[in-house]
Amino acid sequence: MTHRDISSVLLAFLLVWFPGCQSYKDQKDKLLDTPERGTINISADESFKPIIDEQVKVYESNRPGTKILVQYKPEAECLKDLLVDSIRMIIVTRSFSEAEKNFIVDSMKISPQRMVVARDAVAVVVNPLDEDSLFTMEEIKEILTGKFGKKLIPVFDGVKATSTVRFIVDSVLKNDSLTPNAMAARSSEGVIDYVANNPQTIGFIGVSWIGNKNDSMQLSFLKKVKLAHLESTNLPDKYVIPVQANISLRRYPMVRDLVYILKEKHVGLGKGFADFMTGDRGQLIFEKAYLIPAQKDFRIRPVRLRE
Repeated sequence: MTHRDISSVLLAFLLVWFPGCQSYKDQKDKLLDTPERGTINISADESFKPIIDEQVKVYESNRPGTKILVQYKPEAECLKDLLVDSIRMIIVTRSFSEAEKNFIVDSMKISPQRMVVARDAVAVVVNPLDEDSLFTMEEIKEILTGKFGKKLIPVFDGVKATSTVRFIVDSVLKNDSLTPNAMAARSSEGVIDYVANNPQTIGFIGVSWIGNKNDSMQLSFLKKVKLAHLESTNLPDKYVIPVQANISLRRYPMVRDLVYILKEKHVGLGKGFADFMTGDRGQLIFEKAYLIPAQKDFRIRPVRLRE
């Protein structure tokens, strides 16, 4: 064999060997982390804890080799986790911006995926002793800005960084400022407890904390507070509560999306969980929790049988 032949063989060997070495970690990840096994960390908006807990519980029970560790945080903290390597997925109420996507692609060499999995609403709760539980959106805005005739202090699951506050500021207040008298509870459950014990307050929480009449805990919440009726967006002179039909048909004025953002280089546990939430089983879990499934339509339609 000539010197040139030996060099050619060595070059071919190196071309095969070094890419293999460089991709060893990726190959190992693919073996240890699949939709059927592995452990991942995700972060989710605290407003959706009841429903995400249920999704994880069902997924893990059907795939015993998996473990999904969820960190519940204010939405702004979840969005910061887009840049944290150890967090594979976030679940929030908005998608990533083009700038955020480009930054993830440039810095982490991952193209993030996103999808709306469900729709929910911001529910308004008042103290049971409060006789006034019908509000126009103009009155809600006056309460939020401190201009309402009757003293009602708004209470949130935090006065900044949460998805509920962001929705209120972006979609309800728009160019106005939230009253400095607004109060912050530690959690959505904390909002319910505070409003239950303080008659001159009004709470704003995700409907997944209070909308499921089949959940004993949520039924106990409804005994503590009263769900307010808001002026409908498309039914003149009607006041509605955030039940599924009113959310689906946009009759209720404060509807928002629930979105997953996935960062994964391979088809791993994150992709498996994402597919589960958008598949029949996961979408049915959203539906039974009184949210609106975004990817499946479970409404019953009349059919005509042929004689």
